[in-house]
Amino acid sequence: QVQLVESGGGLVQAGGSLRLSCAASARTFSPYRMGWFRRAPGKDREFVGAINWSDSTTYYEDSVKGRFTISRDNAKNTVYLQMLSLKPEDTAVYYCAAAIGTHLFPGRQADYDYWGQGTQVTVSS
Repeated sequence: QVQLVESGGGLVQAGGSLRLSCAASARTFSPYRMGWFRRAPGKDREFVGAINWSDSTTYYEDSVKGRFTISRDNAKNTVYLQMLSLKPEDTAVYYCAAAIGTHLFPGRQADYDYWGQGTQVTVSS
C-alpha cells in the first residue's frame, strides 16, 4: 500500500509562488507516472501536470505551462510542483496521485491508483 502526503500549500498573493511536495510512504516506490490535479471551489477536479518517474518526461495543462514545473526526487520518493506567477484562478485543493502501471494519458484520473489527501492553495488578488 502506498500513502501519498502533500504539503506546502498556503495563502499567497497573486504573482507569488509556492512549492508543493508529495511524499510517498513506501519502502519501494516505482510508479510509472506521478500526477498533480486540483479542484477549485464548485468545479470538478482537473489535471495540472504529470511526470514520468523513469525519465522525468513532463506534461502540463495549458493554463499552467510556463508557470508550473514538476520535478521528482527518486531517492526521497517525492514529487514537487513549483508554482510561479500564481493567479487567483489557481486557488484550489491540489492533489498528487500515482499511476503504477503503464498508461497512455497523463491527464486521465482513472489511471491513477493512489491519491493524496490534498493541500489547499489560496491565491489572493
